[in-house]
Amino acid sequence: MKKAFIKLHISVILAGFTGIFGKLITLNEGLLAWYRIALAGLFLLLILTLTRKLKRISIREAGPFALAGFFIGLHWIFFYGSIKYANISVGVVCFSLTGFFTALLAPLINRQKFSWSELSLSLLTLAGILLIFSFDTHYRLGIGLGVISSLLASLFTISNERLAQKYPSESVLVYSMLGGALALVPVMVIYCSYFPSVTLVPGLEDFGYLMVLVVFCTVLLYLLQTQVLRELSAFTVNLSLNLEPVYTIALAILLYDENRELSPAFYMGLGLIMLSVLLQMILVIRARKQKPGVLEMTGR
Repeated sequence: MKKAFIKLHISVILAGFTGIFGKLITLNEGLLAWYRIALAGLFLLLILTLTRKLKRISIREAGPFALAGFFIGLHWIFFYGSIKYANISVGVVCFSLTGFFTALLAPLINRQKFSWSELSLSLLTLAGILLIFSFDTHYRLGIGLGVISSLLASLFTISNERLAQKYPSESVLVYSMLGGALALVPVMVIYCSYFPSVTLVPGLEDFGYLMVLVVFCTVLLYLLQTQVLRELSAFTVNLSLNLEPVYTIALAILLYDENRELSPAFYMGLGLIMLSVLLQMILVIRARKQKPGVLEMTGR
């Protein structure tokens, strides 16, 4: 279990850099998301083919993978849209609502009982977000995009949790990425017609940033998370990812001086988010000590 938490928090640190790359790369949010998912899928496919670790699946089995990839692709579009229409801090803090949506949707999708402890911790996160923005309408569009992004992220993690129980983590990732890239093609045709970009092909500098984003902040990140989902629930993973704003905002302050836009309420809200993560970790550890065989405190 300790190894699972270590892997989880390494992935959180890597996730902290994704918002920075969203600011650095000049492509619009739609193209950025599509290139990320397509390059990640191709990169991982090459590695698994050369190492002969790719588990083949049938056409009938491909649907759930494509759906999971579609969710993550749409999540990235709205996530980067939140950053580009507001700022890095807004995008990553709104992502903290993923745990709230997971606590609501996972029991419905998996036909399980609601966990009041999960809902309570999620509401603590929601209170932190409301405190941060204090109902400020300055970033209304960015906040709206960020909320949709967190909803889509929760759907991806719930879908990924199911797949990770049946298939190797590497295969889950490559099929999800490639299936998602294909599923997003018609979406991108419509998207680019309404939101045209200056260029459809990334320049040399953007391509360099994209490759770092793909290799470290996508392939490695999601491999770690898929492995963790075998021992911890989707809710625990998503709630732990609420630490991402801490790392990303620190980088945003260092690189872009975003602290000039952050009020004391912002830091108080971050404190509530971190508290929800700490309480979740304590509850999970206690549950595993009482019942070593369970996956999570809800009795899964």
